[in-house]
Amino acid sequence: MASININGNIVSGRSITITNGRVTVDGKDVTPDGKAISIEVQGNIDSINADACDRIAVTGSAGSVKTMSGDIRCGDVSGSVQSMSGDVTCGAVAGSVSSMSGDIRRG
Repeated sequence: MASININGNIVSGRSITITNGRVTVDGKDVTPDGKAISIEVQGNIDSINADACDRIAVTGSAGSVKTMSGDIRCGDVSGSVQSMSGDVTCGAVAGSVSSMSGDIRRG
């Protein structure tokens, strides 16, 4: 189980979802105070699905990562990585990597 830092609050989990400013980890609401949301994951995570997030960083591997808005930095990804408007920097990706208005760096 990964250690997840959400705006300075540490929780553990495998899956993160951000919808309409509400943050859930494995189905549990962990929404931080404030509108800006920054996520740092220490370890491996199954999935991250965010409609809006300032920054997502994963030091381990990820199953899949998707955000509508925000930069993504992660290790190897067994699925796909998508960002509508943000830069993507990641390791090896088994699926696809896409960003409509950001740079993509792999390797």
